[in-house]
Parts: sequence; structure tokens; C-alpha cells
Amino acid sequence: MSISESLRRELARIVGADGVITDPVGLLAYDCDAYTIEKSLPTVVVLPETTEQVAAVVQLSSRVGLPITPRGAGTGLSGGALAVHGGVVIGFSRMNRILWVDTANRRLRAQAGAVNYQLTKAVQHAHFHFAPDPSSQGACTIGGNVAENSGGPHTLKYGVTVNHITALQVVLPDGEVVELGGEEDDPLGYDLVGLITGSVGTLAIVREVVARRTPHPRGVRTLLAVFETLEDASQTVSDIIAGGIVPAALELMDALTLQAVEAAFGYGFPLDAEAVLLIELDGLEVELDGEQADVLAICRRNRAREVRQADTPIERARLWAARKKAIGALGRLAPSCVTQDGVIPRSKLPQVLREAAQIAAKYQLQLANVFHAGDGNLHPVLLFDDSDPDQVARVVEAGDEILQLCLRAGGSLTGEHGIGTEKCALMRQMFNAHDLETMKRVKAVFNPHDKLNPEKMFPDSRYCYESKRALRRGAVGL
Repeated sequence: MSISESLRRELARIVGADGVITDPVGLLAYDCDAYTIEKSLPTVVVLPETTEQVAAVVQLSSRVGLPITPRGAGTGLSGGALAVHGGVVIGFSRMNRILWVDTANRRLRAQAGAVNYQLTKAVQHAHFHFAPDPSSQGACTIGGNVAENSGGPHTLKYGVTVNHITALQVVLPDGEVVELGGEEDDPLGYDLVGLITGSVGTLAIVREVVARRTPHPRGVRTLLAVFETLEDASQTVSDIIAGGIVPAALELMDALTLQAVEAAFGYGFPLDAEAVLLIELDGLEVELDGEQADVLAICRRNRAREVRQADTPIERARLWAARKKAIGALGRLAPSCVTQDGVIPRSKLPQVLREAAQIAAKYQLQLANVFHAGDGNLHPVLLFDDSDPDQVARVVEAGDEILQLCLRAGGSLTGEHGIGTEKCALMRQMFNAHDLETMKRVKAVFNPHDKLNPEKMFPDSRYCYESKRALRRGAVGL
């Protein structure tokens, strides 16, 4: 699909000529998000700088019948920012400011294109931070976090994005600008902020966000527990939570991940261990010694070979850098990867990890594990070469089987990456027809013509069906 010259001129009048991208080379940067095996070129990319410009672009797109796909940094992992039918991608890289900080009331307001870590940098001088911390927090945007209801390691204790957002400014599919929620903790009325958060841009386009600021903890203990087996490490996770301890974070990395991280950064990880747990405790100093002693006892009961403690801020930062760079480091082992995002009961960790490894072996794929073990949010990483259609087809099949395994274990299709286009075909296995119809009726109230981020989430999407069929045949570009 190509854009008419008259439409290009109208868009340029709204956002400026340098805010309109139509050349094929420029559009390539927007043909997928971090779920790279599904690709589709937009017709045009528009880069607004104000909410008024966003509204005008939406009104124009609606008038000419073009679908609209909102996009932050493109770090999403489920095809949520894929421009399925081409149309207009509205990118928010130029709407990236922190608008105000209210120290007394522990609030800040940011534009949707502000990078997640900017929200922490804006308030850390006053000993506050923004708690949701995806591994991509140095690149992902707060608008994208709201769209996917993103999590991160420290959301085990502090909650996901929806728990830290009190108000949104959004643009509806007809271009109307609406303020939802408020600066207070519990605004009256329906929780429309909660409804929009996690809706993958299918209900409204998030333009500004009012977020809570979380005080820095008074004390922190960061531990690295080394295990000979993945089963012992995963059993330790269950035992810690069952013991009434809620760490700030509880992360697992397996042997293949450790090898990649150590080769990339040389942090001193043991290469002969099958798994490590990164355990972080925080709170009042007076409580932490006893809590740490309890965690150490649980680790020893589960045959931990050693438990290291980060004694300085630099050592703690190195451990967290290793965790957050882990998936990038896996690029040393294969040209491409797909990071899955299933959720299971913590008590099922040993069983599910064992069966996931069997699924990967069946499809002759390497599987690495690096995930939020404390809340049962698995991230099995399938390694492959996306230039090989046969490997692409095997990755799609293996990924679906791993997610079906999570459902059989009593879990969910996603903890923080969203459904997008990647998992829509599996929604019937998690929800019955009545549940899905109710969701679609809610969507129709906001987005009746399905022009806002179309073909996402629901299993009866024609694109969802055809894309999965094509990927299983090994056709990469769709």
C-alpha cells in the first residue's frame, strides 16, 4: 500500500515534513517489534510532538479509513506494535518529556514516549523511583508499558504497571482527547485506567501518564545462590514464597544463559552450575538480617552449592546488569531468539521446566531460561536462525506447545508481554466463547470499527489464523 501525495501533504501540515516517513528504507525500522518473525511494513510513520497533533492525525486517518498502530520503542515481544494492514504508525519518540514532578504527593506526569528509566532518574535525587522495571527499561517507553501492563524483576513485591498508574490522557479512535483517573489514590467511578492498561492499544492511544513514585527501600540484600540442578533452584523458589518471605525480586538463570552472560561480560558466574537464583530482599534494616538467614537456610536445604552476597553497590549493579543483559547476551549463541512469556503456579516450576526442555528437544532447538521465578512468570528463550524457514516453523510450533503446557499447569498465556499477534490463536484455549465475546463487546465501545491497532488479541482474527499458518509453513515475511 502506498500513500497518496495529498495525504502525505496533509500529515506534513500537521506534524511537519520531518515528522512523516514514507520511503521504504525508513519504513523498514517499523516493520516489526522485538517479536521479529512477523513483519509488515506500515504505509506511513508519523512522529507527532503534541497531543493535539496526535488527535489531528487520528482524525485524518479515520476520515480516509486507514488503520492506526501506536508505537513506543518497539521493544514489545508479542507483535503488539505490528502494523498488520499497513496504515499509519504513530511513533512517540518525540513525545518523551517528564512534564512535572510532585514531591509532596509522590506523583509525576510523563508523556507516553518517555523511557521507563527516565521516570526513575527524574525522582531519584529525592530517594524515589518508578518500581516497574522491565529488562528493557533503558529503552522501553511508559506508553508501551501501559499498553502491555509491563512487569519486571521487582514487580514480585511492588506490582506491575497498572499498580503504579493513577491517571491517563488518551486519544480515542475518533480523535477525542480524554482524561481518565486522577492524581488521588482511589478516584471515584469505573476503573477505566485499569481497563486501558494492558489493552495493547486497541481501546485508546495513551498520550500522558500520571505515575506513583515509590520510596527507595531503607535496606537491601542481594544474593546469588548457585545450584547443581534446575530442580533444586526452582524448588527453592517455591519454598521461599511458601515460607512467608516476599523478596523484592527472585530471578532464575539457567546454564545456557550463564554461559552466554559470562562470555559476554566476564562477571565471574560459575559455568558448571545448572542454575543460579538472583535473590533481592529489601525493607527495614532491622528486619533484613533475620529474613536473609531464613533464605540462606532454605537455599542450603535445597543443596545450594554456594550463596554469594553483593557487599557493595557496584557488586549489586553488576549482578543486575548480568540479569538485564542476559537475553541480549544469548545473541552470541544464535542469530535470533523468541522469548516466550507464560505464567504457572510456582509449585509447578520443576515439572514445567523439565517438560519445556523436552519440547525444545523434540523440535531440535536450544532453550535458555531466564525469568521472574518468584511470581512464576516464565521466559523460555528459543534460539534459532530466522533465515532458515524450517527453523522458524519449528520455533512457532515449540512456542505454542510451551504455552499450552503453561495452561495445562493452571497458568496463563502471558505475564507481561501481552497477547499481540503472537498468541491470539491460543486465546480460545484460555477463555471460553462467552468470555471472548464479552471482551470484544468492551472493545467495540471504544473502537467500533477496529481501526485502532487491528487484528490483535482475538483468535477469530483472519490475520491471526493466516499468519500462524504461514509461519508453520516457514514463510517469514507476511
